[in-house]
Amino acid sequence: MAADTTPPVTIAHAVYALHTASILIGLSSAAFIVTAFVFGLPSMVAVILNYMYRDEARGTFLESHFRWQIRSFWFALLWIVIAVAIGLTIIGLPIAWAIAVGTGLWLIYRIARGWLLLKERKPAPLTSA
Repeated sequence: MAADTTPPVTIAHAVYALHTASILIGLSSAAFIVTAFVFGLPSMVAVILNYMYRDEARGTFLESHFRWQIRSFWFALLWIVIAVAIGLTIIGLPIAWAIAVGTGLWLIYRIARGWLLLKERKPAPLTSA
């Protein structure tokens, strides 16, 4: 059986690959995973691709993956904003660090789980978490 190379499938794989690249950049640099994910060029390109191609995925199992990928990006941004706000005080720095690390681990889970489900041609979970 040949691999499905329709544009939405290819884009969904490319987005997971771009997000994975951002995670690897975060792991291999002084940046947190979450900051590399939200502010890194690969993830920014990925979220733009999600918005550009999500209409083509409507009504298919891919729609859940596009939603999963978009929500991963925006929830990571939300958590980094919360971490920065908490980290503005010296007392809040350990909490901000824990939020950043926790969000990074959450991102690894979401990207790995989503990509594995896509490879099995299964929809991503419908919940945002």
